[in-house]
Amino acid sequence: MKHTEIAIDPFAASVAPEPAPAPDAGPPLRPHGAPAGRPSLSLARHLVYVLKSNPMTLVASVLFVVMLLAAVFGPVLAPYNPLKSEAAAALQPPSFSHWFGTDDLGRDVFSRVLVATRLDLTIALAAVAISFVLGSIVGSLAGYYGGWIDKITGRIIDTIMAFPLFVLAMGIVAALGNSVENIVYATAIVNLPFYARMARAEVNVRRDAGFVQAAKLSGNTDLRALATQIFPNALPPMMVQISLNLGWAILNAAGLSFIGLGVNPPTPEWGIMVAEGARFIVSGEWWLALLPGAVLMLAVFTFNMLGDGLRDLVDPRQRT
Repeated sequence: MKHTEIAIDPFAASVAPEPAPAPDAGPPLRPHGAPAGRPSLSLARHLVYVLKSNPMTLVASVLFVVMLLAAVFGPVLAPYNPLKSEAAAALQPPSFSHWFGTDDLGRDVFSRVLVATRLDLTIALAAVAISFVLGSIVGSLAGYYGGWIDKITGRIIDTIMAFPLFVLAMGIVAALGNSVENIVYATAIVNLPFYARMARAEVNVRRDAGFVQAAKLSGNTDLRALATQIFPNALPPMMVQISLNLGWAILNAAGLSFIGLGVNPPTPEWGIMVAEGARFIVSGEWWLALLPGAVLMLAVFTFNMLGDGLRDLVDPRQRT
C-alpha cells in the first residue's frame, strides 16, 4: 500500500491572511451630527451657489446693506433737516434740489424718508428679537417636556392666533397708548406664536435622538442638552422665519401709524408720511404718498427675498 506524501510549507500556516480593508466610513462626525471636515468652506460654497442660482437674493442682500447704512448714517447724510418747515418751498415736486419733493409744510421728503429708516428698522428688529427669544424659550420647553406645559402653551398660542394679527396689535396699542415702546411690545406679542410653534415642533422631533441621549449619558442635564444639542439644530428654519417677520413688523408699524395708532407726528416715519400724503393725491401731489410707500414696499420686499434665500441656504435638499 503506497502512502501519498503531501508537501506542507511550514511558513504557510504561520502567515495569517491580510484582513480586508475596512469600508470608508467618511469623516468623523461632530456632536451635532455634522461632518468634521470643512463646514465653513462647504457653507461658503453653498452660499455662492444660492446667490448665483437666485439673483434676487443677491439684490435683496445689497438692499439690506443699504438699509443698514441708511439706518446708521441717515441723520448725517440727510441733505435737509427733516423737521424744519419752509412755507416758501411747500409742495414742490421731485427735482435735483429735492429728490422726493417737499410736503405741505415745505419739509424735504427724501430727508424724512432717510431718517425714518432708523426708527422703522429699530422697531422691527426689537420686536422680532423679543418674540424670537421668548417664543424659542417657551416653545422649546413645551416641546421637550410635553405634558401640562405643552398643553398650556398650546392653548395660549391658539388663543393669540385666533385673532387677526393686525387687529390684535391695534387693540394692544390702543389700550397701552401709541408710543414706540408699545408698538414694539404689540408687534412682539403677535409674532411670538410663530417662533413658539416652530421651536416646539423642532425640539419635539429631536428630543429622543441618539446624539441627545449620548449627551445625557455624558453627564449633561436636560436644560444643557436642550440648549447645546437640540436648539442649535432647530435654529436654521427659525432664521428664515426671522427674516419674514422683519418685513411684516415694518409693515405692521407703518399700518399702525397710518391709522393714527403709531408714532406721533412730526416724527419721521414711513406710515405717517403715507397717511399724510394720501390726502394730497387727488390734488396732484402724488409724490407725498407714493415715494414713501415705495420705500416701505421695497423694505418688505427685501426681507421677503432674504427669507427665500435663507430657506434655500438651510434646506439640505438644495445642497449637492
